[in-house]
Amino acid sequence: VRLHCCPSIMTELLDSSPRGDLLPMREVVRQTGVNPVTLRAWERRHGLIRPVRTEGGHRLYSPQDVQAIQRIMLWTSRGIAVGRIGELLTQHETDEVVPVVADDHLAQWRDLLREALANFDSAELERLYGQLSTLYPLAVLFEDVLLPLWRALLPRTEYGARSQWLMLDAFLRSRALLRLQMNRGNGPVVMLADGSGNCAELELLCAGLVLAGGAARVEVLAAGQPLDELPLICDARQPAVLVLFGHAPLPTEVVRRLQMKVSCPLAVAGQGGGLVKIASVAYLGDSPALMQRRLQALLDGHLDT
Repeated sequence: VRLHCCPSIMTELLDSSPRGDLLPMREVVRQTGVNPVTLRAWERRHGLIRPVRTEGGHRLYSPQDVQAIQRIMLWTSRGIAVGRIGELLTQHETDEVVPVVADDHLAQWRDLLREALANFDSAELERLYGQLSTLYPLAVLFEDVLLPLWRALLPRTEYGARSQWLMLDAFLRSRALLRLQMNRGNGPVVMLADGSGNCAELELLCAGLVLAGGAARVEVLAAGQPLDELPLICDARQPAVLVLFGHAPLPTEVVRRLQMKVSCPLAVAGQGGGLVKIASVAYLGDSPALMQRRLQALLDGHLDT
């Protein structure tokens, strides 16, 4: 039996059917909580996302678009102007990203974690974390599984989302801090501080875990540490390197003054760090592999700042 459809109906059917890993706008709205008007503004007015169009003019979003939307939500929730977010996204794209595990497997784990959080099931959350810890390296576990879920929940406003995020945040902070304490060795001391002024404690702890993946002994200072008091701490602790971390833009003039007041090498990391262009201040990158490699090169005296 052969069915005949008018062209307009056929176009609607084609436009509504999935094309590989591309998502229609309604699904992106469901996943992120961002309304269609805002999505169109981020695309047309600011050029932050670039969905493809079907022949019928409907937008289709890639997984990279969804990740960009989640990052934009995170930055805007921290008070960063939309006009500045474009350079942060560009910096993120230029940093080296090394795929380690197929994202569909990681997405399945995130779905299981999301279900445990929806049920407020701490025992299941612990069980899943234990399984993940045996399957994946630490950098993959936090950077590719746990932090994306944490970031996705942070700006959500629907009923129950805040409670889910708080549960996950408390759980991950305790596990990250425990891992850092277990990783303390006899290597050179690397001091890590929030350089942007709006890092969450978990983000700092995870950056510390990444940097501690080598031989360094990383000491993470508390979120909100005053930058102008870092010379005092460095004089007391004598670190081999001081690292300023931030996903938001770091204040260039403050970094410049700090670089003149500390006796140890100064480095920046994270997406915000990539926007700092100061001679003799090393940029360690944003991806875990790049941060580890460049930190080790800096400690060995081989990194060109």
